[in-house]
Amino acid sequence: MLPYPKPHTVDQVDDYFGTQVADPFRWMEDIDAPETKAWIDAENRVTASYFEPLSFRAGLLDRMESLTNYERFSAPSRYGSRYVYAHNSGLQNQSVVYWTEGLEGEPQVLVDPNTLAADGTVALAGMSVTEDGRLAALAFADAGSDWKKIIVRDVTTGADLEDLIQWTKFGSPAWLLDGSGFYYSGYDAPPEGDALKALNHFAKIFFHKLGTPQSEDLLVFERADDPEIFLHAGITDDGRYLVLSQHKGTSPNNALAFLDLSDPRAKVQRVIDTPDAAYSPIGNDGACFWLYTTLDAPNGKIISIDLASPEREHWKTIIAESSSTLEGVSLVHRRLIASYLKDARSQVEIHAEDGTHLQTLALPGVGSAGGLGGRREDAETFYTFTNFTTPGVIYRLDLETMTSAPYREPKLLFDPAAFTTEQAFVTSKDGTKVPLFLTYKKDLVRDGNNPALLYAYGGFNVSLTPAFSPTNITWLERGGIYAQACLRGGGEYGEAWHEAGTRTKKQNVFDDFIACAQWMIAERYTSTPKLAIQGGSNGGLLVGAMLTQRPDLFCAANAAVGVMDMLRFDKFTVGWGWKQDYGAPSEDEAEFRAIYAYSPLHNLHAGTRYPATLITTADHDDRVYPAHSFKFAAAMQAAQAGEAPVLIRVETRAGHGGGMPVRKRLELAADTFAFFLHELGCA
Repeated sequence: MLPYPKPHTVDQVDDYFGTQVADPFRWMEDIDAPETKAWIDAENRVTASYFEPLSFRAGLLDRMESLTNYERFSAPSRYGSRYVYAHNSGLQNQSVVYWTEGLEGEPQVLVDPNTLAADGTVALAGMSVTEDGRLAALAFADAGSDWKKIIVRDVTTGADLEDLIQWTKFGSPAWLLDGSGFYYSGYDAPPEGDALKALNHFAKIFFHKLGTPQSEDLLVFERADDPEIFLHAGITDDGRYLVLSQHKGTSPNNALAFLDLSDPRAKVQRVIDTPDAAYSPIGNDGACFWLYTTLDAPNGKIISIDLASPEREHWKTIIAESSSTLEGVSLVHRRLIASYLKDARSQVEIHAEDGTHLQTLALPGVGSAGGLGGRREDAETFYTFTNFTTPGVIYRLDLETMTSAPYREPKLLFDPAAFTTEQAFVTSKDGTKVPLFLTYKKDLVRDGNNPALLYAYGGFNVSLTPAFSPTNITWLERGGIYAQACLRGGGEYGEAWHEAGTRTKKQNVFDDFIACAQWMIAERYTSTPKLAIQGGSNGGLLVGAMLTQRPDLFCAANAAVGVMDMLRFDKFTVGWGWKQDYGAPSEDEAEFRAIYAYSPLHNLHAGTRYPATLITTADHDDRVYPAHSFKFAAAMQAAQAGEAPVLIRVETRAGHGGGMPVRKRLELAADTFAFFLHELGCA
């Protein structure tokens, strides 16, 4: 048994609808307290001592570095005559943003985040460029925090203006058409020293006029009636309308309001005040808007509304709901480009503005297509295509000739022909068919002896589709199977699929995952001693639930930045927003009973032989507060009756994962895969 630290416990007991719930490690919620920091340091020393003798880890890291060291681009976006894109030469901690005059112009650096911190921990977390490409609002995040600081840069000269915006999260600035200012979502400043813990309530939309201090920004819109409303602002391509979207927490359903910027006397027009479905503006022709919605269409459809007659009886269906899930729509070259998911694989349909189907875009294969953005008058668009063995290739689609051709294609550092991907449909506990992708070497023998990694998420309407990861190639090259399950709670089959894994139905998510693991074993792809599982954030909760519900089913687990204390998730930063998915444990007794039954922290039992477990988090995670992982690690180490290690790895100057430097990502991946290979006996 490893020499784990022995943290003290407290007699904290909370009452939930008559149930007494102990919380002996409540003191760890003060993550900056000297005692908490001492415990973190002691745990990191134990974890380091575990990895020190694993000499093969260095080879893993070397191979991951070589596979990651390839030139990567984002799809370009046009602003006036200029194009803007991101580029990484291979192992740069942060990608560099460039602009060119014309598509083939000489690249000029717009922003290089690598110059802002020696360790690469300051990231570009958002960017908004004026219509003419003259100015860029750049949002920076420090050490992985969700908080962003916005500055304004002259694109041509690279000089920064005096403008500075602080205490903003989750939205991008929306520029006026003339570039004289922008709208943004902001919060009141948190209490001093509490920025990574304090609840974020009452978002507001402000207007910032260039050349003025933030203290003079105009409050444009707020929802003082509900502290748990997220607000997002956007401006239509023609510059006429400010669009205000209002979400209750993380619910996909929202309200919509509009402000006619062409009329200085106009008031905010609250067109859709009942958030009974998702409503997302696609584009407009004057006061006529195309919207994506799930109203009476859980797989999504496209409607049109006229702000002159916005009543629901005047709404028109442009593209009806189909059996596939409508994931996104753009309006480019006066065509509606609809991106669908069919069994978690992309398909793209192109329609006229009246909904007439024009053609299906021929994709390179089975995988994920993204991008396809632009303005209504543009004659081109760009999209990326990827799958488990194809790094992102960028294609340019000429919308006049409807021809598509590769624009930028990475040079491969491995042989994709050595691997194959299949899709299975696994029967869950209640008979539901769950999609499961499996990627492995073509010469794999199904004898039950293959190391396998099963990954999933299962929440918040997030769809898992085929995507490339150079670190996963390292796993495949060593004979491993990479399996990705599309569980209920996600968005792969529309809102009905999402709803089936929420609130009191969350157990469906765990049952789906268990069924996938059992199927892989029954089909002799792997076996319990060779099976590892992994998930992050809501997927970390999934792994925590699997550790407590089925510790006999697999050998090793990585629970990354997970929500482990399901009775207190709503007490920190934006955790309250997750009640739309999880339920409200302190407000609704039925939801408390359902949550308490699976909450990872509360279902650990002393004397249980738990699988080898690596818990990973970061000291600046203000999305899923790191105390979730701290408390779970301490409790699990105390409960462990077997010899398998229970480790926690706490990254410094990092957050929930967004903007993490490439170097830190590779070190974390090398540790994780070294842990798996060692525990599965495959090193």
